[in-house]
Amino acid sequence: MTSMSDAEKAERLSQRRTRMLPVLTLLFLFQQATYFNRGAESGDRTVDHVHIAAWLVLSIVILVALANGGGWFYSREVRRLANDEATRAHRDSSFRAGFLASMAACVVLYSVSLFEPLGGRDAIHMVMTAGIAVTLLWFAFLERRASRDG
Repeated sequence: MTSMSDAEKAERLSQRRTRMLPVLTLLFLFQQATYFNRGAESGDRTVDHVHIAAWLVLSIVILVALANGGGWFYSREVRRLANDEATRAHRDSSFRAGFLASMAACVVLYSVSLFEPLGGRDAIHMVMTAGIAVTLLWFAFLERRASRDG
């Protein structure tokens, strides 16, 4: 049995990332939908704290993976090959889009708060959700387009 070269592992990691980004985005958005559909609950029950903690952990993992390219279980060389110049450019572009989405969410929330009181936790949750979701979606779009174009 022959082992794969670093280049083959990097290619496989890139293909896997391209397939998993849309799935991760849907998972993240589904989790957000359950948070925002909780209704008039105060968020002070133990189950609410667990739900919010799960959101926070998932958000941190996604941000760290986006920031450094993921692939933590591969060697440094494989990660370097998988995070080529095009991928880094896609990542940078997606972070810019996520930042703009966060700022747009802030503008919307500020406008809404003029007419309806809004809690700090809910505002933070909405801004982070907008930023992370747009970053994930944009990165997924760019990576899929690049893999399709060859």
